[in-house]
Amino acid sequence: MGDVLFSAGAGFGATMALIVAIGAQNAFVLRQGIRREAVLVVVLICIFSDAILVSLGVGGVGALVGTSPEALTIVALVGGAFLLCYGALAARRAFRPAALETDGPETGGSLRRIVLTTLAITWLNPHVYLDTLLLLGAIAAGHGGGRWAFGAGAVTASVLWFLALGFGARLLSGFFRKPSSWRVLDGLVAATMIALGVTLVASA
Repeated sequence: MGDVLFSAGAGFGATMALIVAIGAQNAFVLRQGIRREAVLVVVLICIFSDAILVSLGVGGVGALVGTSPEALTIVALVGGAFLLCYGALAARRAFRPAALETDGPETGGSLRRIVLTTLAITWLNPHVYLDTLLLLGAIAAGHGGGRWAFGAGAVTASVLWFLALGFGARLLSGFFRKPSSWRVLDGLVAATMIALGVTLVASA
């Protein structure tokens, strides 16, 4: 039970560190929340998209590792290197903080356009595949049989994040527009990513 909770907690922490970065998806969700336009639809699309991608990453990389012990070493080294790079970039942002702007593509209030825009921002973003399929998949693989608990923790983080961002937008918009807030968040992200990266490389 303890190992399962540890894996789930690791998945939750890793996903939160990846998901809070300034990006088009977060800005769009926040903007829709502030405007109160199809917030539930937007949030559900983001959540289910993340759940699908995380499952593919956890299952796919886990299956690859299961076929070859050497694959675990390769995945751990590659994933660790990416995490260390992510951590370095987050640390750089912490010293040069920006703010999350909610200006974005106009949807004109059309549900169809909102859905298409959300899908495009989510699925046409190359970073989402790096985050979910490679990075989360690589970290999950290191948890062996607990990788699905890791995946459950990752999806839980995604659910809580998008619900808070979408439905708490009017309360959170001021916070996310302050560069000082992002300095703190990016500092935490940098520490988490570097710690995870070192752990992966050491496990290899």
